[in-house]
Amino acid sequence: MMEAQMKANVEGTPSTPGRESAVKVANPRSVRSSDFLLRLLAVLTTLTAAIVMGIDKETQMIPFSFSPNMPPLEFPVPAKWHYVSALKFFVVVNAIACAYSGLSLLLSMVPKAGKGSLELGILLLDLIILVLLSTAAGAASAVAVLAANGNSHVNWHKICHIYTKFCRQAGAAIAVSILTMFVFIVVILLSVWNLRRRSG
Repeated sequence: MMEAQMKANVEGTPSTPGRESAVKVANPRSVRSSDFLLRLLAVLTTLTAAIVMGIDKETQMIPFSFSPNMPPLEFPVPAKWHYVSALKFFVVVNAIACAYSGLSLLLSMVPKAGKGSLELGILLLDLIILVLLSTAAGAASAVAVLAANGNSHVNWHKICHIYTKFCRQAGAAIAVSILTMFVFIVVILLSVWNLRRRSG
């Protein structure tokens, strides 16, 4: 045993008994628990984003003038998420991401032995979901910017000063979806690190 420790010291590696084996045992467990918690967070955030946007609606009384000699008449005009294709795409993508996150959460609890191909498949699906979430959040954000600021070049008027609740709720859903994107980025990095560690 003394010779083994001296050999370890000569080669420049720590000679603390059991340290290397402890690291090998601890790292997979911490990665697995982190992966589980992150996927659980992804389920909650995608579900929240889909619900918050899916129930987003507001009705305001908007004045309309039919003649310059007559006072304007007010009519109730609703604003609903499904009036805009980008927001419908946002809700559908977050619902898909929620269902996938739930499935991947269940698969993450399966013992890791002999499932390298499954891990690689999940990693590829994680990347696809991240791309979809990025696209949906980007499209919804573009609509939100137009609603808040308008566009004078194409004569699109801003509406967020009228539909304040609608815009705030849509903004909150977009923010939660962006948070989910960062969650998936961390999940993907952990998966890549785990696959690299296994192959090494």
